[in-house]
Amino acid sequence: MSFQKEPPYAHGTAPKTAVVLVNLGTPEAPTAAALRPYLKQFLSDRRVVEIPKALWWLILHGIILPLRAGKSAAKYATIWTRDGSPLKVHTEKQAKLLQGTLGQRGHQLQVAYAMSYGNPSVPAVLDKLKADGCEQILILPAYPQYSATTTASVFDAVFAHYQKVRNIPELRLVKHYHDHPGYIDALKRSVLAHWQANGRPDRLVMSFHGVPKRTLTLGDPYHCECYKTARLLATELGLGRDQYLVTFQSRFGKAEWLQPYTAPTLQKLAKQGVAKVDLICPGFTSDCLETLEEIAIEARRDFLAAGGREFNYIACLNESAAWVDAMAQIVLQHTGGWPTASSAAAREAQQAAAAMARAESQRLGAVT
Repeated sequence: MSFQKEPPYAHGTAPKTAVVLVNLGTPEAPTAAALRPYLKQFLSDRRVVEIPKALWWLILHGIILPLRAGKSAAKYATIWTRDGSPLKVHTEKQAKLLQGTLGQRGHQLQVAYAMSYGNPSVPAVLDKLKADGCEQILILPAYPQYSATTTASVFDAVFAHYQKVRNIPELRLVKHYHDHPGYIDALKRSVLAHWQANGRPDRLVMSFHGVPKRTLTLGDPYHCECYKTARLLATELGLGRDQYLVTFQSRFGKAEWLQPYTAPTLQKLAKQGVAKVDLICPGFTSDCLETLEEIAIEARRDFLAAGGREFNYIACLNESAAWVDAMAQIVLQHTGGWPTASSAAAREAQQAAAAMARAESQRLGAVT
C-alpha cells in the first residue's frame, strides 16, 4: 500500500481540535444526470445493500440506475431550493451555528461538515483538516440512532481514508445519541411549539427511516434505539401509549422491512376515524427528500385520500436553537480532555462567529 504525500512533521505546533458533522449526502442537482452517480455511490455501499455483489451489480446497473434516476430527480425537483438541496443547506448551517455556539462557550474547535455520498466528501474534508493542523478529530454522524446502514458507513469512510495516511490524527467517533437529554429536549420543544401554533392532534406518529428486518435479527440495535427515542419523547410530552405510534418509512425492494410501515398505518388510522394526525421524523436531524417529499407531500396525500381530515408534518430539528445547543453538549461530552479552550485572540474570532450565528438564527426565525 502506498501512502498519500503529506508535509513533514512540524515540531512544536499547537494541536487543533476539529468536529466533522457527517450526513448522508445529496445529488448536485435535481436531474437524472446528477442522480445517476449519486445513486451509484450510495447503492454500491455494502453497508446499505447486503445482496450478493454480482447479483446486485446486475440489478443496480440493469434496472435501478436506468429507471430510478429520472423518478428520483422528479421528486428532488419538488423540494429543491434556490440554495440547493435542503439536506445540504441545513447541514452546512448546523455546522456554522455549532461552531458559533461552541465559541460562545469559550471553546476553539473547527467545525466542518461532510457527506457520506456526494460532496463535500469525507476524504476531502479530512484532508483539509489535516492541512489546517488538526490533530484531534471528532466524527459526529447526523444519525441519532445507530445503524450499520448509516453510522457504520460513516465510520467505514473514515477508516478507509486513514488507511492511506501516514500521520493519523487522534480520532473519536460518536456512535449514537438517541437518548441524549439535549436531543430529546430539542424534539420536545419542536413538538410543543407546533402544538401551540396548531393545536394538538388525535395521534402523534413518529416515523423513522426503515431498514430490512434481517438487520434486527443480525444484531443491529437500530430498531430498539428508535423505540427508546419514541418512548422518551412521549414521556416528555406526557403522552399515553394510545396517543402516539412508531412507524418506519422509505421501504425499498420486496424484502420485509421493520414494521409497521408508515403509509399503510396512516391510511388505517384515517379509515378508523382518526381525523387529525401530526407526524414527526425524529431520526432525521435535517429535512430532506424523505421528510419533505415522502412525508410532507406523499404521506399527507395518502392520509387525506383515506378519509383523514387534517395532516401536519412537524419539521426536523434543522437549525433550531435547542438542537444546536444539544449538538454542542454532545461535542463537549466527547471532546473531554482535548485542547479546546480558546486563547484571548481566538476567543475574539469565535465571538465574531457566534455573532454571525445569532444573526443567521434571527434571520431564519424572521423567515419562518
